[in-house]
Amino acid sequence: MRTGEPLPAVGEVLASLATGLWHWDTATGLVTVDAEAARLLGLPPEQSVLTETQTRARLHPVDWNEITGVIQLAVAEGTLAEVRIRIMDDRGRIVRVVRSRSKPSFDPDKKAYELIGTLQEVTEPTPGTPAGRTAVTGDWRRSREAFLLDAGRALAEARSTEEVLRVAAALSMPGFSPDGLAVFGVEGDRLTIIGHHGHQSGDEDPFTQMSIHTDYPAAEVVRTGRAVYLSSPEQYKERYPLTWPLAAGFGRHSWAFLPLTVAGRTMGAWMAAFAYPVAFTPDERSVLTTVARMLAQALTRAGAAETQRELTDGLQRSMLPTLGPEIPGMTLAARYIPTGGGLQVGGDWYDMIPLPRGRFALVIGDVQGHDVRAAGLMGQLRIAVRAYAAEGHRPDAVLSRASGFFHGLTATDGGTGTDARFATCLYIEVDPVTGVLTAARAGHLDPAIRMADGTVLVRATSGGLPLGIDPDADYPTTRLALEPGEALMLCTDGLLETGGHDLDTGWRRVRKTLETHQGDLEELADALVQAVHGPSSHHTTGPLADRREDDIAVLLLCRQGEGGCGPAAAPVPTRQPVRRSMLTVAQAEPERIAAARQQLRELLHDWTCEEQVDSAVLLVSETLTNVLVHTDVDALLVAEVTGAPGERRLRIEVTDTGDDLPHMRRPGELASSGRGLVLIELLADTWGVAPRGKGKSIWFELVEPQETHTPSGSHKPHKPHKPHELRRHEPYASSAEDGSDAPPPETSSAEAGSPETS
Repeated sequence: MRTGEPLPAVGEVLASLATGLWHWDTATGLVTVDAEAARLLGLPPEQSVLTETQTRARLHPVDWNEITGVIQLAVAEGTLAEVRIRIMDDRGRIVRVVRSRSKPSFDPDKKAYELIGTLQEVTEPTPGTPAGRTAVTGDWRRSREAFLLDAGRALAEARSTEEVLRVAAALSMPGFSPDGLAVFGVEGDRLTIIGHHGHQSGDEDPFTQMSIHTDYPAAEVVRTGRAVYLSSPEQYKERYPLTWPLAAGFGRHSWAFLPLTVAGRTMGAWMAAFAYPVAFTPDERSVLTTVARMLAQALTRAGAAETQRELTDGLQRSMLPTLGPEIPGMTLAARYIPTGGGLQVGGDWYDMIPLPRGRFALVIGDVQGHDVRAAGLMGQLRIAVRAYAAEGHRPDAVLSRASGFFHGLTATDGGTGTDARFATCLYIEVDPVTGVLTAARAGHLDPAIRMADGTVLVRATSGGLPLGIDPDADYPTTRLALEPGEALMLCTDGLLETGGHDLDTGWRRVRKTLETHQGDLEELADALVQAVHGPSSHHTTGPLADRREDDIAVLLLCRQGEGGCGPAAAPVPTRQPVRRSMLTVAQAEPERIAAARQQLRELLHDWTCEEQVDSAVLLVSETLTNVLVHTDVDALLVAEVTGAPGERRLRIEVTDTGDDLPHMRRPGELASSGRGLVLIELLADTWGVAPRGKGKSIWFELVEPQETHTPSGSHKPHKPHKPHELRRHEPYASSAEDGSDAPPPETSSAEAGSPETS
């Protein structure tokens, strides 16, 4: 065309450029195309008018949906609508890729769009080539956005550096994915390897402790804070000839080194290496840059969390004791699990304190709060308790002195300080030779004993206020007996209340584990923690979201014996051991009758006849109440279960030091007393009154009936004896099988409740 000649028609120019014109009116649903546009759509090269259905059949379904979104966005922003479209043939194969550029408009009256635009064929890169992995189609863009969302969520959930690296290694980027990565850190003026993936162990050695002034891409990134992209080995060798030999042996073809920047500071570099050539287009660089930023944030969070965990573990390990040397005839096991938030430190602790003459003390406690101050107070209180115990004080004196010490430690400003705290504690002095336990309790949970046959009882113990509330508080003591094969459990409330449970539902969960576990003491400790802290706590019933908001401390003591829980624990023997419970009820504490009833029910938890259990509980209430009402002395209750299930015998004996012997009376209809022995006569299989050297004991026995079934399948109830039935009545028989009249060792316990009176 010469200067001054008229310009050719627009259609001729577009045709010479292999560009077609098309017009789409959504109000009529028709698409008008010229000859070139028809050819690009795979139709005969002539001007045509198509329906939307005919046009849609020629386009890839994903691209048709992309056109709709692009048009709406272009109208909203007042810009051109540009989209890449894949043209399909009748068999669903892609024949070419075209680019559409149009200027859409919207008619609010017709609520329709009108577009006039161009179609131009673009060269589709050969699959597998660098360009072939950079197609900017609509579905690729959506894949990129979905990938970044998934990557951000996965990196945000990582809680350690190892998890962050594992997530980064598993990222599958849309269109291109590295097969090797390395994360570099900085210490002083040296590069360090935080982690790597896709390399053999030891491959990182040449790159560790490399100076940041070295001619190496990662070092340059750390120095400058700018990314380095190397699309080919030739480019790498040309830019970094000195360190190219270090990278040549890995067989990679492209590398991207990106800065890990947090709060404007470059903390390291991320290397992504590819086994094929990558062009690193703007889209690919955008993806890599975004991942690098998320990776830097995740590594920073993980590093801070690991530092906190190291601080927590170090603080807790420095405060928690070892269980010391082996104790002849005894086995100890302990667990501490920090489950609180923040630094995950709390006030729970346990201790084992050696005492003179081969004895030792077990201590478990919980300082109020879940913070660093609670942990510090716990350490000071633990040291104070050890010091008072080493001075030779008895358990009650140890807790009294510890309460005064803790009160002075925490109650500032004359006791009106805003950070005054208290602590619960259970202190038990153990004689390993006799198995006698002397316990003092300061607001803590009662201990539990697992008998040799698996029966679990909560041993109610006398107690006082938590430490630190009253500096002059008194703490009465309770004596318990640990028989051979029995295990003692001390715990903090975290073991029971973890998982949203209260003390009652939590105790039922722990009790089930105690009763059913078979194994040594270490395995039992693990089973207790797993029962409340592991996956099973997610599915238990109760008020019950999964909350892990308190520390857990558990201390177990086993007296080795038949069916015990030592290191080589034998199974429970065929011969059933004696199941025994002892309890003292003082004149000034009639509420302990409630504790006696509860302990008896726990002792008979598997008794086959519920009516007999109710009868035994009633008779225990009567005999204990009679001692408190008709004498001025204390009562000692001893309950024993002997024999195999189905033929067991329950023997209950109540002893006091009073001189008056009970006598059978026939009370009148309106009499307020005199029915105790009548009830025993009616409900017990055998009973008697045995005089002692000083005092007397009233005993009775119940024999477990054979398990029978009614037609409905329920147990047949026990039929009580009638008054006229002949029975063995031994008013002066000894309470011991061997004829000995020596009373059993004294015990005492406390439990809130209301007394039952005759």
